[in-house]
Amino acid sequence: MPISFENLAGYAGLNKIWEALPEARLVGGCVRDLLIGRDVNDIDLASPYTPEDNIKKLQEKGIKTIPTGLDHGTITAVIDRRPYEITTLRRDVETDGRHAVVAWTDNWQEDAQRRDFTMNALSLDQQGILYDYFGGEADLKKGRVRFVGEATKRIEEDALRSLRFFRFQARYGQGEADQDACKAIKQNHALVRNLSIERVASELLKILEGPEVGSIIALMQQTEILSEILPHPDPENLKRLLACQDPPKALPRLFALNPDPSIGRHLKLSRMQQCALKAYANNEPILLPGGSDDELRRLKVAQELSLLIDRSWLWQAKELGKPSKEWSHFRQRLSLLPQPEFLLTGRDGMELGLPPGPNLGIWLKKTQNWWLEQGCRPDKEACLAWLKEQVSSDS
Repeated sequence: MPISFENLAGYAGLNKIWEALPEARLVGGCVRDLLIGRDVNDIDLASPYTPEDNIKKLQEKGIKTIPTGLDHGTITAVIDRRPYEITTLRRDVETDGRHAVVAWTDNWQEDAQRRDFTMNALSLDQQGILYDYFGGEADLKKGRVRFVGEATKRIEEDALRSLRFFRFQARYGQGEADQDACKAIKQNHALVRNLSIERVASELLKILEGPEVGSIIALMQQTEILSEILPHPDPENLKRLLACQDPPKALPRLFALNPDPSIGRHLKLSRMQQCALKAYANNEPILLPGGSDDELRRLKVAQELSLLIDRSWLWQAKELGKPSKEWSHFRQRLSLLPQPEFLLTGRDGMELGLPPGPNLGIWLKKTQNWWLEQGCRPDKEACLAWLKEQVSSDS
């Protein structure tokens, strides 16, 4: 029976692409998610035509094209502002564990052979006919993440597939992980050293923000991949955070798994991400779930709310390692309290007669400290009155 395209109702441009490229097929994640009824977030197609022919045929139908990855045979068609990635069928000519030299082909099975997992080697034509060369549909229904062909060969072609295996196992796997895959990953765990750290970091963060994190990290530890990609992994510490039923955020989980702010530099994360990790490592300001509203307002002045929330989960994990109504209430109060803002500026001070310069900054700082002591409650007029009184008494 043909596969229904009901879940693709939002991709009206797909029919226009099939008018231009009638032999093109849906491939990859969109086919996988269609089969199990999940929402489709993007559309990838494969075509037996060369990239140049794909561009020509699409443009003849008035479809805008962008040569997003011509070296790899990939172009992007844009219809009603929605992108559709189209890649020419390929075969590997040469691989080095990181990159592949490819050649075009018109053989669908040859293209499917170079994909990582059987569930990713499926393709679907415009009639809804599914093409399954390696048993991917059955594996998908059973929740079995299995390499196409020989697992070791697939990993040797691209060591990143070892990390992708864990991510797919978390999202699509059911029950025990495929033993052939785990054995091959363990035997070839050192190959991930050849990957760029940016590729490793990208996959690791996706794993940490996904489902089944505890069991997947344990599996990564068993296959010796975890110690290859992190200098000082601490899965037990991560377990404490997960036991608190934390939200699926990658950075706090990364810090729990490797509680050293230098891990951000090691993984070459963005500057913003590295700053967040440093904030997690800093015990100031102190978080107290039973604090007053004044104390909570001071916290919100001292540190960004998102960092305070992240740190509260890490503190809860450290102190309790289990769910806590008290900590949940603390986060709720933090979120609901309006953000305090100290409104005095240098101009306000000068209007009171203070000359510009370092002394003006000192007076503003004194006023802000008083404002903080008052729980950030005084408004601008009250702050001005306090400053005026202090300046007068000092003169």
